[in-house]
Amino acid sequence: MKVLSINPGSTSTKIAVFEDGKEVFLTNIKHSAEEIAKYKSVIDQYKFREEIILKTLAGNGFDKSEFSAVVGRGGLLKPIPSGTYEVNEALLADLRASVGGEHASNLGGIIADSIASGIPGCRAFIADPVVVDELCDLARVAGHPEFKRISIFHALNQKAIAKGYASEIGVPYDSLNLIVVHLGGGVSVGAHCCGKVIDVNNALNGDGPFSPERSGTLPSLQLAEMCFSGKYTLDEVKKVICGRGGVVAYLGTNDFYEVELKMADNPRFKFIADAFLYNVAKEVGAMAAVLKGKVDAILITGGVAKGKGMMKDLTEYISFIAPVKIYPGEDEMAALAMNGFAVLEGREEAKVYS
Repeated sequence: MKVLSINPGSTSTKIAVFEDGKEVFLTNIKHSAEEIAKYKSVIDQYKFREEIILKTLAGNGFDKSEFSAVVGRGGLLKPIPSGTYEVNEALLADLRASVGGEHASNLGGIIADSIASGIPGCRAFIADPVVVDELCDLARVAGHPEFKRISIFHALNQKAIAKGYASEIGVPYDSLNLIVVHLGGGVSVGAHCCGKVIDVNNALNGDGPFSPERSGTLPSLQLAEMCFSGKYTLDEVKKVICGRGGVVAYLGTNDFYEVELKMADNPRFKFIADAFLYNVAKEVGAMAAVLKGKVDAILITGGVAKGKGMMKDLTEYISFIAPVKIYPGEDEMAALAMNGFAVLEGREEAKVYS
């Protein structure tokens, strides 16, 4: 049984092939700025990317007719519960309409469906998109009736890490209280209570700790003054919040490997790295309060978690709460595939998007 995972990014498309649960092929197809610029919108790129995927697979000896499922990265859909969703017309319509915003991940389900539709018996899925919403009602209250906190986070990786940890210790995921910390280009810190993420910072739109390229929570009045200063357009303010904020705004780089290399000799780099860890630790403490101090473990994952020295410093802040376990990097391609296998093998039931 073979499953194809597809993860479209802004300038690349990552694909992986898994056979009987094991990865047998992985590549990241780069797209030049000139290629991307030919298309008016992200959605218009889907055929171009699909053709490159199929050409790459064929060039590496894979017969597409052997795939039992194609699992695409879930996009910015309407808020939905965690799970694996079979691609249907409602899901496709919302991806094409960019109901939650325009993002390359919206292509995942569309390409998965297009490839699967040409293979007899093949099924198309998405799994745990960033809009997974299991927030408790109290977590939605933002402080003013004109505002509402929403759930946008690294659901795919957080859920995969949490379930993997539960499997490691031999207990059901839905019997645990966990805090999962994803440290990547964005940072999300989720309170997993008995199988549901009941609270998590909005990792995309300005909430929680700052990250390599996102500002996180900013002082509200200062942000309002910036918006009305006449110095910035709306798009420029959005970039301050996400894209040109956080570490890259302070240090000119969003690469934490570079930050770590320079920390020893550059006090500015060390100070910003320490401030980053300080803010992450505060968010972990907040989620511990949400769970009323009953935390079985704190799990840290993402690219930044590869830095052993930084993870040692972060652990010193938070280990009094619960045992800390580090899962460096992220393996979203495997997470996509494993969700597909779970449905194909009857261990889970595919959900219906509506």
